Amino acid sequence: MFEDFYNALQNFKLNKTRTFLSLLGIIIGVASVIVITTLGQSATDNIKKSFGSSGLDQVSLSQGFMNRRGVTGITFNDNFRSELWDYIPHLKGIYYNNSLSATLMYGDISASANATAIEYGFLEMNNYEFEEGISFSVTDTVEGTQKAIIGSELAESLFPEGSAIGKSVIMTISNVRFGFEIIAVLKSQSSGFSSTGSAVYIPRGFYTKKIMPSQIANSIVLQLTDQNHATRVVEAIKNYAKEKTGQDNMLQVMSMQSMLDQYDQVLGTVSLLLSSIAAISLLVGGIGIMNIMIVTVTERRKEIGIRKALGASPNAIRLQFLVESASISLLGGILGILFGLLLSFIATYVLDWVFSVQFVFCLIAFLFSAFVGVFFGLSPAARAAKLDPVEALASE
Repeated sequence: MFEDFYNALQNFKLNKTRTFLSLLGIIIGVASVIVITTLGQSATDNIKKSFGSSGLDQVSLSQGFMNRRGVTGITFNDNFRSELWDYIPHLKGIYYNNSLSATLMYGDISASANATAIEYGFLEMNNYEFEEGISFSVTDTVEGTQKAIIGSELAESLFPEGSAIGKSVIMTISNVRFGFEIIAVLKSQSSGFSSTGSAVYIPRGFYTKKIMPSQIANSIVLQLTDQNHATRVVEAIKNYAKEKTGQDNMLQVMSMQSMLDQYDQVLGTVSLLLSSIAAISLLVGGIGIMNIMIVTVTERRKEIGIRKALGASPNAIRLQFLVESASISLLGGILGILFGLLLSFIATYVLDWVFSVQFVFCLIAFLFSAFVGVFFGLSPAARAAKLDPVEALASE
């Protein structure tokens, strides 16, 4: 077989243009599969990267569609917090939040921001990092002290000439002014359902005592014991809400991990579909190989006749042309993988994505190209094996 492979390479050198045309279909097919699967995986990894390393173990709850239509639904009070602990599995923490629009003013500088009244531990749960300062204490949350933590981008806008720590700002909420002391500045980062660049955080105790004297929250963030439980927890909450109210859509439940799982499933299906379409070009390339091999058998009838006259068996002749056909497809598969990886690397570099190679698909594409070469080489090889040596020599 090694001798057949060596002879095949020599024949490729003698017919470079024909060999290149035979390779082209295989190269394009394999490269297409590699590009599609690599870019699909790179896109997925890039989205995961943009979500941040934390936040995948969180589930967010807010009032659903039916509640906004005025139908009595679920109230985010202390009773509901207890029900969540009792009925929903895999919970590590429950954090009630209240969001509000605010305008911050320091001297002649003002900036609008979305403020969030948070409970103790919320920032730590998100793994937010501090540029300077310290987080809220339990006392701040319980007593509702007038302290605030802001994001780095907002800090740069309000305090362009120095540190924000210890400075007092006027925060206007619902046309009422309050004085707040800045105790910390967060680094700009994303985690779960929020980002910190222009964020403002105040103790929820202040919100429930000074702004809205009620324990009702407008959103809840659940921290899970493991991110792998996210999809099950989302379904458990939806089922519980339906059992409690008798209606669907009473709660809007979101999870980054479940969203990513759905995205992976959809993207995987699309990538598989596009790869299947791209694989058609491999079949077209296989047909091209078969046509070239038929022409090759016709041109080499004298060689086949001489080999048979010298005692070569039909199986030896068949193997010779099968090896030659398979060699074309294998070489095309290798070049297709290299070309596909090169195109994928260039594309991810231009798009500033993570370069993620799915080596399983590389192997599948390579093996499929080899199968195409052998399959479409069977007919020309069988034709060569059936040639009568006397007729083959006489035709020359």
